[in-house]
Amino acid sequence: MALFPQEALNDGVRKREVFGWAMYDFANSGYTTVVLTAVFNAYFVGAVAGGAPWATLAWTLAIAASSVLVMLTMPAIGAYADLRAAKKRLLAISTAGCIVATCALALVGRGDVALAVVAVVLSNTFYSYGESLSAAFLPELAREKAIGRVSGWGWSFGYFGGMLSLGAGLAYVLAAQARGEAATRFVPVTMLITAVVYGVASLATFALLRERAVPQPLAGTSGVVASLRELKQTWRNARRFSDFSWMLACGACYQAGISVVIALAAVYAEQVLGFKQAQTMMLVFLVNIAAALGAFGFGYWQDRLGAKPALALTLVGWIVMIVLAALATGPGLFWAAAVVAGLCMGSSQSTGRAMIGLFAPSRQRAEFYGLWTFATRLSAIVGPVTYGVVTLLTQGNHRMAIVSTALFFIGGLLLLTKVDMNRGMSAARSASAARGEPGAASVSIATP
Repeated sequence: MALFPQEALNDGVRKREVFGWAMYDFANSGYTTVVLTAVFNAYFVGAVAGGAPWATLAWTLAIAASSVLVMLTMPAIGAYADLRAAKKRLLAISTAGCIVATCALALVGRGDVALAVVAVVLSNTFYSYGESLSAAFLPELAREKAIGRVSGWGWSFGYFGGMLSLGAGLAYVLAAQARGEAATRFVPVTMLITAVVYGVASLATFALLRERAVPQPLAGTSGVVASLRELKQTWRNARRFSDFSWMLACGACYQAGISVVIALAAVYAEQVLGFKQAQTMMLVFLVNIAAALGAFGFGYWQDRLGAKPALALTLVGWIVMIVLAALATGPGLFWAAAVVAGLCMGSSQSTGRAMIGLFAPSRQRAEFYGLWTFATRLSAIVGPVTYGVVTLLTQGNHRMAIVSTALFFIGGLLLLTKVDMNRGMSAARSASAARGEPGAASVSIATP
């Protein structure tokens, strides 16, 4: 059986277009890997803020501020993108914004807390816009029965982009450290490397990916007003999409735990286990390899096993990872925890993205992914800020903070029990049929 069968794609979709879509995952993964996970977060705490007691909380509050901006704006942006058929155009704008703001991080030195916060808030906001808009193309490309594996193709490919940015940055860091340079000299260069990879790799997306949506009559000459009206109507009709709503709650919960790992794993490794910058970057490199394997392999398993049990399994894996990290007193057990985190990270995020695609009516995909982004950005506030508050209240006890993170994954498991896949997919088809959209009456897929 072919790994990338044409039968997994909708009619009229060519593999080269899916490659172009996956290249966006490849392009933007370097931002989260280098800026949020491996380099700039620890640099902010240790160098920019000088290791002050408030430094970890300040970093988490900066991430939270960007998440608040996204929560307030992304659902309406998604609704506007649907009405105006503007996903690709808005994706280009958000990409340019993230690249420029990431370059601004290269200007941050010791004590430049205000500049660092502004650049992080802007870059993470634009990154989140791009991630949501890119995800909204997924249901246009993949058939329902194969949406898990196609999502996995993109997500796993994305980790290789993260490894490219991280690998290039690691090579520069090792060379700079060998020359005796300080972090204030080599960290800014890694920001520029990340921005360049993002910009160059995303060119394939804009060259190959098609905007299949057409402007809707409701848009008229008042697109912003119409998009907000459409969003308001979706909120009113939330009862029709109860499973989508439960999935939003589930995602907000378990993604809070994932946000902790993304934003604070490097801080934990350096503050608790004494990892150096190069060690931390190699650790994240390993996580990316495991995440790529997890996202790719799990996508096929999801389509066979069912999205809901597949996601439940990854959440159990996250709880195991937390236990391993909390018990680690040396690098060995923590490296094992990192492998488990990688396998679960790629699979859980890819599975969640695919499930939202199954619950979204065909003309509201960007809007529904905008609401999903609302939930995940809420998690990006709650998770890291909770970690930061726990460290503040326990005089810097990072072990206690990481243990508290397990509660988010346990909560996600409990909320997942409320999700009924077939019922949620039927609600999406009914909404599409009410609008007279083609293919709305397709046969239900038996998904546990």
